[in-house]
Amino acid sequence: MTRVLARLGDPHLAMPPVIHVAGTNGKGSTVADLRAILEASGRRVHVFTSPHLVRFNERVRVAGRLADDATLVAAIERAEDANAGEPITFFELMTLAAFVLFAEHPADVTLLEVGLGGRLDATNVVPAPLVSVITSISIDHEKFLGSTLTAIAGEKAGIVKRGRPVVSAPQEPEVEAVLERAAARAGVPLQLGGREWTVGEERGRMVFQSEHGLLDLPRPRLVGRHQVVNAGTAIAALEAAGFVLSADEIGRGLERAVWPARMQRIAGGPLVDAAPAGAELWLDGGHNPGAGVVVAEVVADLADRAPKPLHLIAGMLETKDPIGFFRPFAGLARSVACVPVSGDQRGRDPEELAAAARAAGLPAETFAGPLAALAALRAAGGEAPRILICGSLHLAGEILALAGMPPD
Repeated sequence: MTRVLARLGDPHLAMPPVIHVAGTNGKGSTVADLRAILEASGRRVHVFTSPHLVRFNERVRVAGRLADDATLVAAIERAEDANAGEPITFFELMTLAAFVLFAEHPADVTLLEVGLGGRLDATNVVPAPLVSVITSISIDHEKFLGSTLTAIAGEKAGIVKRGRPVVSAPQEPEVEAVLERAAARAGVPLQLGGREWTVGEERGRMVFQSEHGLLDLPRPRLVGRHQVVNAGTAIAALEAAGFVLSADEIGRGLERAVWPARMQRIAGGPLVDAAPAGAELWLDGGHNPGAGVVVAEVVADLADRAPKPLHLIAGMLETKDPIGFFRPFAGLARSVACVPVSGDQRGRDPEELAAAARAAGLPAETFAGPLAALAALRAAGGEAPRILICGSLHLAGEILALAGMPPD
């Protein structure tokens, strides 16, 4: 990265001030909240996230707008020319292209989401971010990051920079210890959720408190208790970065935040037409055991408010832990319909996925795809169900394309 950046004129040093976000779960939602709050305050924001769901352009947002094809192609070609045919990964190339665009277009803030891990991630060349942010850490990408929370946390903590603020969501004790050591090495205190700042729900509102005071805010637009924590992490990060924002600006941002395929309601189109009459259809791209816990918590909350039989339609990549993902749904879901996942990464065979679901205590069958699974639920009759399509961002992208709901 530094080699090619130098050939490009070091655009990473010319970008607007950076907020750098790592973590296992909640990175994208926290970035979405950061962007929405900053834009509600009138600021222009660059955003780099991954992966995309439907359109490649979703990864690069320049001053509030997705980069168009021509602009993105030109930036990629410049990065390729600067690389001069030497070894480079796809993600490195995309990060370089984003940095070129961010350096050359005016904005007030740059939001960088880590692609994988942190310490060795392509985004981790920014020397002095406004703040380094660590969202919830759990087991995922063990092949690259290690098989323990401590090892994974060490990789995530690699984005911490000397003298720059560090904000973290609430963490498990062993993760907290790793982050404390990283912050100490950097010579800064760790601003930890549940300790230096707290957030929760009270009477349908969100209450955030830190050394800067108490904020009584509307509940985030994004669905789920975990989204309250993600929103709190975003607010704590903005405070640590030195932004002075009113409760009204923060509240308007939280009410506008959008992050596709995170407990997103599918309200129309061919999927709803194929589903049982009166069914609720939800989509979530969570794909690791930690995500399984929080998504199961969301559907349990939905069931408390409006009971409906829950059925899952799931597809997963071969590299994921399906039993760990499914286990929190035992006792909540009545069935799992296992479907293939297409794309540039190998999907888990639906028969293997069904066996994993059964091992987690869930009845499971296989189907050719989501539409076939929905048709089977429709043919079975009975009470109008709640259906959750889950297990993979790749599957989520297929669903959004099929539903005619591409992110914008």
